[in-house]
Amino acid sequence: MDMKKNDTFTVTIEDMSDDGAGIGKQDGYIWFIKDTVIGDKVEARVMKTKKSYGFARLEKVLEPSPGRVKPLCPVARQCGGCQLQAMSYKEQLKFKENKVYNNLVRVGKLEGLSRVEEEGAEDKDCPGAVFLPVMGMENPWRYRNKAQFPIGADKNGNIVTGFYAGRTHVIIPQEDCLLGVEENREILRLIKDFMERFHIRPYDEAGHSGLVRHVLIRKGFRTGELMVCLVINGHILPHQEELVEGLRNIHGMTSISLSVNTERTNVIMGQELIHVFGPGYITDFIGDVKYQISPLSFYQVNPAQTEKLYRTALEYAGLTGEEVVWDLYCGIGTISLFLARKARKVFGVEIVSQAVDDARQNARINGIENVEFFLGRAEEVLPREYEKNGIRADVVVVDPPRKGCDEKCLDTIVKMGPERVVYVSCDSATLARDVRYLCDRGYEVRKVRCCDMFCLTGHVETCVLLSQQHIDDYIRVSVDLEPEDVTPGRNDSYL
Repeated sequence: MDMKKNDTFTVTIEDMSDDGAGIGKQDGYIWFIKDTVIGDKVEARVMKTKKSYGFARLEKVLEPSPGRVKPLCPVARQCGGCQLQAMSYKEQLKFKENKVYNNLVRVGKLEGLSRVEEEGAEDKDCPGAVFLPVMGMENPWRYRNKAQFPIGADKNGNIVTGFYAGRTHVIIPQEDCLLGVEENREILRLIKDFMERFHIRPYDEAGHSGLVRHVLIRKGFRTGELMVCLVINGHILPHQEELVEGLRNIHGMTSISLSVNTERTNVIMGQELIHVFGPGYITDFIGDVKYQISPLSFYQVNPAQTEKLYRTALEYAGLTGEEVVWDLYCGIGTISLFLARKARKVFGVEIVSQAVDDARQNARINGIENVEFFLGRAEEVLPREYEKNGIRADVVVVDPPRKGCDEKCLDTIVKMGPERVVYVSCDSATLARDVRYLCDRGYEVRKVRCCDMFCLTGHVETCVLLSQQHIDDYIRVSVDLEPEDVTPGRNDSYL
């Protein structure tokens, strides 16, 4: 490949990467081109080249893909947060399905995975492992119940807020992200006006100066409750009474707090919270389970799709009321409490202490007593409780971070021998790796279903049901044989 920086070329986009960049090929050389869509024929400019692949910038769409649409957000390309805005929603769902399916087949080696077109078809058409249609949204906008906005200054010193451009800390001004709730704009403008009125400066990373770093906004979609948390480079916000007074006038405002973060770090939230109005949390529901959410709580950002995902996990768990269930990487107990209504006992494991506190509180406020939460790493807690204390499992549910499950954790699951494992994943590559590990040790995949939790982005959640392999899965009793034709202790009657 003899092309150099700033050369232009023409290529057709054949696929897309996990982060939403288009992929095109020229004589076997691979190009990654952001802002393109599968089926586009484009002119691109070389940015960087490696031995077998390179990166290029989209210059012009010469022949648009049938799946290309005009992005609704005016800064979609600069921001880069919604990598798939130029792709129709129907094509987005198809792309995500294909990505998960291909990873499971290629990495997970699930060669017998059958795709079905509609729910229920697997019962009569596909007796083996089935890949069900993705669960999408009717309206994939305004779905996020959480947003974190950096606060900074432009080159003229004016206060700006929005989102970082991809792989940079340059703020693209945007106060009304179309994935977020409409109240975000009003809250951000009020905070900017407050800062300008009292000459409060935004945080400057280079000089580690200035006060206001980020604004966290959360909303309970069912309750309408709003939370605002300002992340500050200090312990005091001057004139905070005036800010609180303004924010309290916004309908639904329930909690206002400060997060103290005085470190030179890219981590947004600090560890110290100062509550200046309200109880320090908001509440929301998934199904009929109520959750208490603090500024530091992990809580799924798309409540409508979360309910679909959790109901799928509950269905796959196949609970009758007699099972002992382990929920690993349980967060604030969202899945645990969903499962507890149908299980005899649920044990949740989480490494974040604040999340475990929230999980226990969520169990209390829902009156759920058959659940117990452990603080620690799943790969440490599970072996300890199984090997030393003899706690068993009929069903194990895992919802790990993007890196997937630790091998020690998977090994303990195999030793415990639960009848079913329900794996909820946000990364299909590590999902495929872990599924392969379990399948090599006595489990097999029964069902797979994707859920579009992060519409307009390249991310997707997947729920997989694995069950123990039994001899009955491979042999069938021959019909027409009389009982006396079967010799005890022999399997001549099996085909």
